[in-house]
Amino acid sequence: MRIVARAIAAITAATLILTGLTAATSGPAEAATKASSRYLLRQLVTGYEHPKRYDRDLFRLWVDADGDGCDARDEVLIAEAVTKPRVRAGCVLRGGKWRSKYDGAVTTDSSSFDIDHMVPLNEAWQSGAWRWNADTRQRFANDLSYWPSLIAVTASSNRSKSDREPQDWMPERTGYGCTYVKQWVAIKYRWHLKVNTEERSYLRSRLRSCGWPGVVKPVRASIGTGSTSGGGGGGGGGGNGNYVSYDVWPGAFCDEQGWYGYTSAGTLMQCKTSATDSRYRWRSV
Repeated sequence: MRIVARAIAAITAATLILTGLTAATSGPAEAATKASSRYLLRQLVTGYEHPKRYDRDLFRLWVDADGDGCDARDEVLIAEAVTKPRVRAGCVLRGGKWRSKYDGAVTTDSSSFDIDHMVPLNEAWQSGAWRWNADTRQRFANDLSYWPSLIAVTASSNRSKSDREPQDWMPERTGYGCTYVKQWVAIKYRWHLKVNTEERSYLRSRLRSCGWPGVVKPVRASIGTGSTSGGGGGGGGGGNGNYVSYDVWPGAFCDEQGWYGYTSAGTLMQCKTSATDSRYRWRSV
C-alpha cells in the first residue's frame, strides 16, 4: 500500500509540474495577442494631413469576399446582433436585434443602422490612403479581419460623427469612450496611418485618463501603392502592388528590396542599389 501511495503521489506531483509548465508556456503566447494602447500610439507617425480631394468612390463598398452571399455590411450585422437574425436566401436578415455602441439605441430593423468605419474613409485618405492602390482601399473599406474596424450603429450617430477625429467627436455613450479611442489607435496602427499633432495630443491625454487600456493587437496590413486594374483609380505613385513604408530616410540602409517609401516631406523613395553602390538603400525614384 505504501508503494502504491508513493506511486500515486509521484504521478500527482508530475502532473502538477506539467500543468505548471503548460500554464507558464501558454501565458506569454496569450499575452502576446494584446498590446498597450500606449505602445500602439507610440508606433504611429505624426504628420500633416494630405490635402488632395477625397472621393468616396475610390473605396469600393460592400464586397462579398468569401462568396457566401453576404457582403461585408451583412457580415457585420450578423456578427454584432445581440439577438441573432435568421439568414434567408440572398442574405436577407429576419428577426435579429441590434444595439448601437455609440448611443445605446436598440433596433430590430437592420436597415435602420449604418455600418460605420471606426476610422472614417476620408480620415484614412488624409492619413495615408491617398497613396494606396484600389485593392488596398477595398480591403480597408471591407475589413472583417480586425473586428473593431467596422461597427453597426444608428444612422443618426454615424451622420453626427461624419469624418471627424476623436478630438472633435466622441460617442454619446461616455462609457464607450475609452474603447473608442483605443480601437481608433489600433486601426491606425494596423493600416500604417498617420495622426496629426492635435489628434495625437488628444489620444494621449484621453488614453492616459483611461489608464492606457490594453487592446487586441492587430496584424499589420500589407499596403500596395499606385493604380491597379482593380478599379477605383490610383492613389499616388509607387507602382502596381509594391508595398510601402513611411517616413524613410534618404540614403538609409533597407532590406525591403523593391519596396517604395515616403520621406516625412512626402518624397517617393525606393529600396534599391545604384550603379556605384551594390547595397540596398532608400534612393530617389
